Amino acid sequence: MRRYVIIGSGAAGLAAAETIRRKDASGTIILLTGDRHGYYSRPGLAYYLTGEVPEKQLFPYDRNHIRNLNLLWEQSAVVRVHPAEHQLYLEGAKRVDYDRLLIATGATAILPDTPGISLEGVVKLDNMEDARHILRLARRGATAVVVGGGITALELVEGLAARGMKVHYFLRGDRYWSNVLDEEESRLVENRLTHEGVVLHHHTNLIEILGRGGRVSAVQAQEGDRDLRLNCSLVAVAIGIRPRKNLAAQAGLENARGILCNEALQTSHPDIYTAGDVAEVIDPVSGKPVLDSLWGPAVQMGKVAGGNMAGANLIYRKEIPFNVTRIAGLITTIIGQVGSEPAKTPSENDLTGAIMRGDSEIWRQYPDAVVTQTVGGHNRLRLYVRQATLAGALVMGDQQLSGPIQRIVREKLDIRSIHNMLIAPNAPLSDIITQFWRERQPAHAAFGFV
Repeated sequence: MRRYVIIGSGAAGLAAAETIRRKDASGTIILLTGDRHGYYSRPGLAYYLTGEVPEKQLFPYDRNHIRNLNLLWEQSAVVRVHPAEHQLYLEGAKRVDYDRLLIATGATAILPDTPGISLEGVVKLDNMEDARHILRLARRGATAVVVGGGITALELVEGLAARGMKVHYFLRGDRYWSNVLDEEESRLVENRLTHEGVVLHHHTNLIEILGRGGRVSAVQAQEGDRDLRLNCSLVAVAIGIRPRKNLAAQAGLENARGILCNEALQTSHPDIYTAGDVAEVIDPVSGKPVLDSLWGPAVQMGKVAGGNMAGANLIYRKEIPFNVTRIAGLITTIIGQVGSEPAKTPSENDLTGAIMRGDSEIWRQYPDAVVTQTVGGHNRLRLYVRQATLAGALVMGDQQLSGPIQRIVREKLDIRSIHNMLIAPNAPLSDIITQFWRERQPAHAAFGFV
């Protein structure tokens, strides 16, 4: 019987285990994880913080599902991997042998080397334990500071505000998430936050976290050209994530920012695979290695890696990245390339270009043309138009068009018949896309969009 070992209990790890078991009913599957909570919905932590979702709903599978997979599930951290011997070692020097190994260790939040970063009251949002810790520290009426950009920082802002804290949000630049949102979208988000009582600080850098008795008591920052000192009891940091590639590096596997792999998700050792946030895969469009921190790609990578570990011959075709999230109360769909400026070549140690949770580096690749339109109120539709296809889109608010646009982008439908209409000044983008979709999907027109 083949012996499979999976390191990591996240979306990629469990998807791999499910796929292996479907293809190999008798093989031994060992899942190793350092997370005592096992498998749960990482995206759901934002709603857990706000109180909208109870903790138990973050666990989608009951014990019967795990039992039916016939897994040997062990909560233990892996400390070393020896590829030549097909062995790994756990804490306490326990040895585990394997025939096929999957490294799906995910990514961890980056913490800056700011003085005071180790004080009690400095928090991040990586996992369930972090979320519980934040809820223990959040006190109604107390003051919190949030530092960072992207989705996770906003989740922290909204979660702490929902718990009754007075939230100050430090933004390094002149607006929120400027490399994904355009200026009007950023201002729309910021206005909604301000309306909820959040205090925004643009062009602000955290200089020091001050403490008293080992706990956070204040922060020192530079806001523009003035010094800023704020008394607070909690500092939440979300400046990006870094793939957990240490095991792979120690084992001599090829790595860059993450673990490098081929289209089969095979690493530089033929019996070791990788998947999820730690995997650095080739984008077929640009030919460059990229990172994702999205639930969907992690699941798909896990399926491909697990299938190949069990003897299949699967290829991971990186699809157009897609995410549906909530930004300041507005449902927002991000599809394909939506960057507002050319992305620089990322560096492992350059935190200004770090990938965020719920993010894809492909979003920030620069497309050929941009068309924007305010549909009305808080609804936004932004399309990135090439000569024959849509490169990407952002749909904020009303989501009626998000399904059709996702398929237009992913399937690379030919839009040359409407290209000139889309790029015309003040073009009615919604009407144009609606008509284009109806003409190509007559069977769906009677039932609305899909």
